[in-house]
Amino acid sequence: MTAERFVLAPPLRNVARAAAAVGVMAVAIGLAVDPDRTWPDLLMNGFFALALALAGLVWIALQLLSGASWNAKLRRIPEAMMAPLPFAGGVMLLLFFGRQRLYPWSRLTAAKQTYFGASWFFGRMALFIAAWTLFAWLIRRSSLRLDRDSAAKHHERLVTCSAAFIVVFAISFSLASFDWLMSVVPHWSSTIFAVYWFAGVLSGGTAAITLAVVLLTGCGHLVGIADEERRHDLGKLLFAFSTFWAYIWLSQYLLIWYGNLPEETPYYISRTSEPWIGIFLLNLGLNWVIPFLVLLPRDAKRSATVLKWISIVILAGRWVDLYIAVMPEMIAAPNLRLLDLAILIGCVGAFFLIAVHALERAPLVPVVVAPSHKHSSSTWLGSDDRV
Repeated sequence: MTAERFVLAPPLRNVARAAAAVGVMAVAIGLAVDPDRTWPDLLMNGFFALALALAGLVWIALQLLSGASWNAKLRRIPEAMMAPLPFAGGVMLLLFFGRQRLYPWSRLTAAKQTYFGASWFFGRMALFIAAWTLFAWLIRRSSLRLDRDSAAKHHERLVTCSAAFIVVFAISFSLASFDWLMSVVPHWSSTIFAVYWFAGVLSGGTAAITLAVVLLTGCGHLVGIADEERRHDLGKLLFAFSTFWAYIWLSQYLLIWYGNLPEETPYYISRTSEPWIGIFLLNLGLNWVIPFLVLLPRDAKRSATVLKWISIVILAGRWVDLYIAVMPEMIAAPNLRLLDLAILIGCVGAFFLIAVHALERAPLVPVVVAPSHKHSSSTWLGSDDRV
């Protein structure tokens, strides 16, 4: 039996190429005309793409370490999401050259810089991206080798790499979120900050995977694999991870609110006052309120149409979350310019092209999910049909 392959229609490929080209031109124009606004755009969109790529790695690692089988045949989708890691990492590395327009600590004298010295900052960024890219390459290579000869050693390598990645990711992503996002705000810190953005990785990544599954199914792919039961499983994960994000969001807010410390409260005072309060509430609505209310019924979790639109809502919410985290420190009032949209569209277009290229280079469904004597049970929010 011939392995199923996915090939993107040429018109869609051309649209994505045009979007990526528009983004490149928008960045060039923005850096020349208004660098104070363009560097924050690169930070938001670069981190947005990076979080989605890392979500692919996290998804595969959790699937392998938990022994889940219900989502194993969907593995090619998160594998494709990993492919843009070098691209997203490259965008984040570019921030080094715009650091003085983004980070207050970069304007300190060299004698006062220790952890945030230029060499240390750039070194950490490069090290994190290199480590994540290496794990993505190792996992992808072992997955493809498992397809070719189904040897148990390849599955064991997948599990070993996943275990090592989770440890490295927990440390490196925590430090990366401090460096790239929290240090945008001078004299502010949150001990739950890394967990907050990790929850966003889970929520946004699950939304991207769900959207891809629904769209591929609508095009006639994944027949008999992405059925109603699998959609239900994905819907439960969307519901769970969006609620987990809301729990961490509320925990951070309440801790700072009742602590009422002068070095912490300005972060929320500025974001809950005019003119930012609307974006602040929109963030909560897109990331949790709408998904929670819509996905409560069992049938909603099984509907391809509902899952498609809720995934889009959550992905939009992830970008808004970055906007409210970064932009209040850069501009006096929220505004979305044509140049900002062009940079976002370009980033999405480039991510899409790279991910689709990776998806086309391997069978859409893994030929061998795992050696037959291992991991036969379905776990990780899998087959329970009651929710």
